[in-house]
Amino acid sequence: MHRQLDASRIVDTLQHLGNRISERFPNSGLAGVARDLHQAAGETRQRIQWISRPHYPTRILVGLFILLMAVLIGLTGNMIAGDLQGRELSGLRLVEFADSATNELLLAGAAILFLVSIETRIKRTRAQHVLHELRVFAHVIDMHQLTKDASRVIGSSGTRTASSPQQSMTLFELTRYLDYCSELLSLTGKLAALYAQSLPDSVVVSAVNDIETLTSGLSRKIWQKIIQLDRAFGPDSSPADYESKTTPLSRQPFVRSERGR
Repeated sequence: MHRQLDASRIVDTLQHLGNRISERFPNSGLAGVARDLHQAAGETRQRIQWISRPHYPTRILVGLFILLMAVLIGLTGNMIAGDLQGRELSGLRLVEFADSATNELLLAGAAILFLVSIETRIKRTRAQHVLHELRVFAHVIDMHQLTKDASRVIGSSGTRTASSPQQSMTLFELTRYLDYCSELLSLTGKLAALYAQSLPDSVVVSAVNDIETLTSGLSRKIWQKIIQLDRAFGPDSSPADYESKTTPLSRQPFVRSERGR
């Protein structure tokens, strides 16, 4: 039980994270992303169950096709054997006949291999569609943290322009916001990993690895911002002193005591 990812636990974790984001940042875009990701996680759980189960209708149809091919090959072999009875074949004719029979068997084997892999290819196509959706989620989350730049807080002596992003968060809120983005990216990678766990197909595993690399890279950028704030303002202030303050970010101490809550 502790060697595999549990889709139900991931869904519950996303619901809890969405509640935390909504409580601290009500009506924010990030809260909406968390709700949509939680909904996608619920759909993922159903899709994982579908992918994990054997598809007996597909297997029955494939089995019937293979049986039909075997019958046709057998009938063809009997007809050829009947035509050859009582005839003497030269060495050249015998080689031609063996080469033709070999080609037919190779084509039949390729057709059988194609039919046997139909179920896997159907599952792979559905998994790839969902993995593309998760990849888009990762980029959407990154867009929400894009303007939450620690350098604007640290280098507050610069002149603001009319197009400069609004910085209305306290330092504590900014840190929590960046933490939430990092957690959402991590859970997005875990949702993708569920497909590699349920369908160990090389194409699916490669797509999952790409998503995990993407989310790890985006999360690394977020933590660089958090580390910048940590180094610039220090970790020694308490949330009780600064959580409710709304003075400009450049004049507030950095708070991280609630990180991980």
